[in-house]
Amino acid sequence: MAGGIRGIEVVVFDVLGTLVDEPGGLRAGIREAVPAADDASVDELLALWQGHVEREQRRIVRGQRPYADSGTIDAEAARLVADRAGVGDPAAVDRLAGSGRRLLPWSDSAAGLDRLARRLVVLGLSNASHTAVPQIAAHAGLRWHGALSGESVRAYKPAPEVYRLAVDTAGCPPDRVLMVAAHAWDLRGARAGGMRTAYVHRPGGDPPTGSDDFDGHFEALDELADALRL
Repeated sequence: MAGGIRGIEVVVFDVLGTLVDEPGGLRAGIREAVPAADDASVDELLALWQGHVEREQRRIVRGQRPYADSGTIDAEAARLVADRAGVGDPAAVDRLAGSGRRLLPWSDSAAGLDRLARRLVVLGLSNASHTAVPQIAAHAGLRWHGALSGESVRAYKPAPEVYRLAVDTAGCPPDRVLMVAAHAWDLRGARAGGMRTAYVHRPGGDPPTGSDDFDGHFEALDELADALRL
């Protein structure tokens, strides 16, 4: 669906998975650390990493663990992967832990952001830490007017305070702020905070269900820009 979306002043983008290929970057890091691993083993190690990150972020959102930034959680995940794969070199483990900052953009990300930013304020909103967000952007060649981290409110999406951070930074009513993500769970959190929502399809994303009522579903960022009449 690519109908028009009117009245938007600020576009807020999820970063990991929406603008950059997070699973692909983590796979590349695992392959570098464990060069003898076959595809099935890499997939298993990736699932171990992602499962740890998702579990620990959920625990923080639920108040079951004090806040820890994404760098801390990634380091824990890297150690789990290294232990499972038998990687003992501390330098290799440290480099593996930084894999989530060396992510390639999707083919339309840079150009899409540039097109949107000519007419609208464009912000990034990520669960990645303050230090990770600019490194991710620099590596992927992404440009925006500002980037926000959940670290500012010591929370992870979909905690409501992360979306409030975006709306407060936007400086306009939430119904004039459009959240763009490849993850339906992320968009549900934004919608609960009064933001407008747009799903963009990415490999490995979390697609909407029949009960989701987002403002738009798009295959690429140029379709989103068209819908915003840019």
